[in-house]
Amino acid sequence: MRPSLLFVPLFALAGALPAQTPSAPAGTQPPEGTLQQRQPAAETGRLLRAQVLLARARFSPGEIDGAAGSNQARALRGFQAARDLPVTGELDEATWAALNEDTAPVLVEHRLTAEDLGAPYVDIPEDMMRKAELDRLGYTSAWEALGERFHASPDLLRFLNPRVEPREGATLRVPNVRDLPPLGTAAKVVVDESDATLTLLDGNDRTMAQFPVTSGSEHDPLPIGEWRIEAVVRDPTFHYNPDLFWDADPAHGKATIAAGPNNPVGPVWIDLSKPHYGLHGTPEPRNVGKTASHGCVRLTNWDALAVADAVEAGTPVLMRK
Repeated sequence: MRPSLLFVPLFALAGALPAQTPSAPAGTQPPEGTLQQRQPAAETGRLLRAQVLLARARFSPGEIDGAAGSNQARALRGFQAARDLPVTGELDEATWAALNEDTAPVLVEHRLTAEDLGAPYVDIPEDMMRKAELDRLGYTSAWEALGERFHASPDLLRFLNPRVEPREGATLRVPNVRDLPPLGTAAKVVVDESDATLTLLDGNDRTMAQFPVTSGSEHDPLPIGEWRIEAVVRDPTFHYNPDLFWDADPAHGKATIAAGPNNPVGPVWIDLSKPHYGLHGTPEPRNVGKTASHGCVRLTNWDALAVADAVEAGTPVLMRK
């Protein structure tokens, strides 16, 4: 029987996590609010391992950050239900054993390419009218681009690579979450408002994948009911109409916001039969599942792309409380 990871020093696992705790150079202090200050490194390693394994099992924890949170608990509940385990949202021994049936390394070394770095970088203004002046809403930094590339918070990547500058040819230690097998085509999409999740189901109503979402608000509630996907639009422009947003600046007019990962709907818009509603990405992955939306269903950019690959025009979408 494989030993439970509850009782193994996480940073000592061969090929999975650093042999020693990453730290700042001698004579310096970690920046305020970093992972090193928030919790012990061993706990970061434990949670990082769980989040990577959940992502590999297609129960997305959202942004991988090595810290406990609501999206990790959602992913655990979904994974446990799919594996007929007690649904607790906790990292108990039975859940660890099931997660660790995946024996691939949790972290891998990756040599950075120009594509990984996502340049050129831009400063993104808050104001929508000023956003409309940009030719493309690209990444703001190499660390942001790498966070999207490896489904991780920039803080976590810095923590794992404390002495590495993100440049072409450099080698980073990153979560092993890229190049997973395709999901296949989903028979149905279910958005659950109470659990803040989007689930892809196969033809036998079995879970193919689960993702955390932000879905609606008091002002713009999720449109409960049965809908269908009309179209999948990649690298979309965003047609801003302030009349559709209760909190829009009254001085704003209609505008077209250029495409890019920092576009308000990210790299993909999955149009629904409910007018003005869709499934889409976001420029703020850390807020998914934690803040309100204007009625649409918001995912991390990488999760939105995974959903887009698994659906097509006509796929039914059930939105429920």
